[in-house]
Amino acid sequence: MFDDRVNAPATRWISVIFLQGEEADELFDLIDHRGPFAAIEHLQHWDYGDETVDAALMNGYVYDHIPAGSTDRTIEELDSPYALTYSASFGYVSLLRRYTADPELELVSVPRTSATHRARGRHDVADTWASTRVGSANNTGHAVAL
Repeated sequence: MFDDRVNAPATRWISVIFLQGEEADELFDLIDHRGPFAAIEHLQHWDYGDETVDAALMNGYVYDHIPAGSTDRTIEELDSPYALTYSASFGYVSLLRRYTADPELELVSVPRTSATHRARGRHDVADTWASTRVGSANNTGHAVAL
């Protein structure tokens, strides 16, 4: 009659580590030779407990569901807090860990600004969205925001 899940703390997923490029290639070799569970075991060494949780919360790497695209493989071990997602098509490997949100903990809401706005405010950051192609005289030097 009553649903006990209403009062249960919310389980979410935090990012432990995300690898791409050559670093991910090493994990693809491990997955090919020893399987995805060996990759989970290997990547667990980058989980630093509360420090990992704090970093994920601070940087916004907390998810209601395991983030995965249509080309991703997702592997979860029974009785393990970890999930592995990887995509050979896009060349990345990610380890996530279950996180039970503390109902007493309230996150501070910080107003968001666009990446373009933040980059423009810093002289040491190049605008990654600006075209590298030679443009017409009318468009030269103008940043493009998507």
